[in-house]
Amino acid sequence: MDEKQAIIFCKVYYTGRKKSVFADYHVHTEFSDDSVYPIEDVIRDAVGMGMEEICITDHVDYGIKEDWDSGEEILYRDGDPLANVDYPRYMEQIQKLKERWGEKIQIRTGMEFGIQRHTIPEFEALFRKYSFDFIILSIHQVEDKEFWTQDFQKGKPQDEYNLQYYKEMLAVVKKYKDYSVLGHMDLIARYDKAGAYPFAKIKPAVEEILKQVIADGKGIEVNTSFHRYGLRDTMPSADILKLYRELGGEILTIGSDSHKPEHLGMYIEETKKFLKDLGFRRFCTYEKMQPVFYDL
Repeated sequence: MDEKQAIIFCKVYYTGRKKSVFADYHVHTEFSDDSVYPIEDVIRDAVGMGMEEICITDHVDYGIKEDWDSGEEILYRDGDPLANVDYPRYMEQIQKLKERWGEKIQIRTGMEFGIQRHTIPEFEALFRKYSFDFIILSIHQVEDKEFWTQDFQKGKPQDEYNLQYYKEMLAVVKKYKDYSVLGHMDLIARYDKAGAYPFAKIKPAVEEILKQVIADGKGIEVNTSFHRYGLRDTMPSADILKLYRELGGEILTIGSDSHKPEHLGMYIEETKKFLKDLGFRRFCTYEKMQPVFYDL
C-alpha cells in the first residue's frame, strides 16, 4: 500500500466514514394515506436517477388513524383512508423489492412514526413486532389535532401553539427511544399562518430537545421539502442546525419527504453543500437502526 492509498484507507475505514452516497431517507409511497405513488415505481424511478440508497418511510399516526386490522371503522377524508400502513403487506413488498432490485440500489426498511405522548405504547408495540433499519420520529399532531388543517392552531395565539408544539416534542423524546432521527423538527413553521416565529423564543426548548437527542445517540433530519413549500428557511432552520452542531450533534440524515415522482431525490445534493457550508462534515444512512457515516 503506497502513501496515497494509506491516506484513503484511513479516511474511509479507520474513521468509520465512507465516500458520499446519493440517498433519499424520507420517502412515501402508496402505503401512506397521503400518497398514491406505487412503491415499485418509486424504486424504479430512484434507480433511473442514479440513486444508490433509499429508505421507504411510510406514515403511521396513531391517535388520528386506525390500523387496517384494528377492527375499527376506517374513516375517509377526501377519498383517502385515514389508516396506517398495512404492515404485513408493506414488509412483504419491501422484501420483494430488495430481492428484485438489490443489485441496483440499496433499499432500507423504515417508517415515519407520528408520535404523541398518549400514543407511545402503540408505537413501542409496533417497533417490537417488525425489523427496521430506520425510524423517523415526527410530531404531526398534538392532542390529536393536526397542523396542516389548522385544527391545532385554531383559537390559540402564536406563542401558545409554537411553545406547545416543542413541549410535546420534548415530552416524547424524553420517553420514547426507538427511533433514529427527529423528522422536520420545526414542522409547525410550515403551517404557521402568523408568519415566522422568532427563534429566540423557542431556543430554550429546542436546546433542551437537542441535548436529549444527542445524549440518546439519536440525530435529526434535514428535510428538503422546504423548497417546494416555498419556505424562507431550511427545515429545520439554519439556526436549529447551527445550534445542533454547537451542542456536538453529528447524526444527520437527508430526505425529500417525497409523495410524488417529482419530489423524489430533490435537492439532496444541494443540501449536502449547504450542510458543509454550516460546518458539518458528514451525514448518515442507516442499517438495522445503526448510523452509517458518509462524507458530505
